[in-house]
Amino acid sequence: MIQLTTRSLTFPCGDLTLEGAVYLPESTPAPGVVVCHPHPLYGGDMENNVVLAACRALAGRGFAALRFNFRGVGRSDGAFDQGQGERDDVRAALAYLGALPEVDEQRMGLAGYSFGAMMAAEVASAALRALALVSPPIAHSDLRVDWGCPALLLGGEQDPIAPADRLRALAEARGVELRIISGADHFWWGFEEELGGTLADFFQRHLR
Repeated sequence: MIQLTTRSLTFPCGDLTLEGAVYLPESTPAPGVVVCHPHPLYGGDMENNVVLAACRALAGRGFAALRFNFRGVGRSDGAFDQGQGERDDVRAALAYLGALPEVDEQRMGLAGYSFGAMMAAEVASAALRALALVSPPIAHSDLRVDWGCPALLLGGEQDPIAPADRLRALAEARGVELRIISGADHFWWGFEEELGGTLADFFQRHLR
């Protein structure tokens, strides 16, 4: 069984201080993954069930996993910035995790759920080894698609916010991986274990 250390933390983002928590495996330096939470104005935070499931599954496979609160959420400074400043929050989280001595900064991944998936897609670049987007709300928003790294689109079959047919079309057009989970909707209640395992499998293929 993998031995883990979990610790609460804060890290800077410009003039703001953001709160987070990091899962660190016993064997280091480990590949690192930042996980971004859903929309702050609809109750999204780093305690979300999808975020927790992702981090725990990744940690169980020997990854360092960081979850954090966007600006204005929980104990993080600032206020919601309509998805503008939140991009900087993601960049700051990646920089913080990659700078930890327990983390191999050359093996970094990024994941996001719903609003967090949109922010992750905006920030992704060739500097990352892998990107996973869970339930990106493409029924209501355009999704940046020039990511520059291997990507996974993960959705629920019963999700009207991230419709499965649109995810399939996007995956085919971009040549990226796709997983649609039968029976799951946008909130993933009851499907956390399958979701976490799918994400861990993806990052294991690309970060190991």
